[in-house]
Amino acid sequence: MSGLQCLASENIWFDKHCYDEAEKRFYEGANGPSAQQQSSSHAGGDQELVSRMKSLELENQALHKVVAEMRAALQKLESRVGVLEKTPAAAAVVPCAKAAPVKQVENGDDDDDDDIDLFGSDEEDEEAARLKQERVDAYAAKKSKKPVLIAKSSILLDVKPWDDETDMGKLEECVRSVQMDGLLWGASKLVPVGYGIKKLQINCVVEDDKVGTDILEEEITKFEDFVQSVDVAAFNKI
Repeated sequence: MSGLQCLASENIWFDKHCYDEAEKRFYEGANGPSAQQQSSSHAGGDQELVSRMKSLELENQALHKVVAEMRAALQKLESRVGVLEKTPAAAAVVPCAKAAPVKQVENGDDDDDDDIDLFGSDEEDEEAARLKQERVDAYAAKKSKKPVLIAKSSILLDVKPWDDETDMGKLEECVRSVQMDGLLWGASKLVPVGYGIKKLQINCVVEDDKVGTDILEEEITKFEDFVQSVDVAAFNKI
């Protein structure tokens, strides 16, 4: 085969543009996007920025509108408050005195001021005083109907005999014989003291305003044949 025939059989040079295009794509991939791609990306970014700015402008306009409406509402509220503040002051103004009707003068003397009542009648003041007194009386009557709280106390007394031969039944009978207004005897028991001697421990409820521990001790120790001493073992408010 001749050289011309060999050259004609080879096709690499006929596909040279394919190789050039592949080489161009290779270098573009290695060096980054081309200027055309960069410009298109910049254009896309600018469009996004413009759209965001437009949306921000719309939001700003809406906010301005809301602020204006709030200011108008606040002004209306302030005006209403001002009117309400002035209304009580105007209503509080009361005339000092009412003019009384002038009596007709039959004798024709118009200069006689003795028949003119400048201050009017006191019937309104009397009516107000009467109503006030009725309210005070009603309150006093209502307060008097409430039950009065009576202060009471529970007292536990230790009554000691002279010796073990003292009749404790008789001693208790003597103690319970002490009666007075505001005194109520309760339960009792015998408590050993020592050497066969027992003391009487008795409970009572008293009204504080009527009965005290001193008068109880004084009345019980009067039974000196049976009672040696009286002590307060416990004292509790009820």
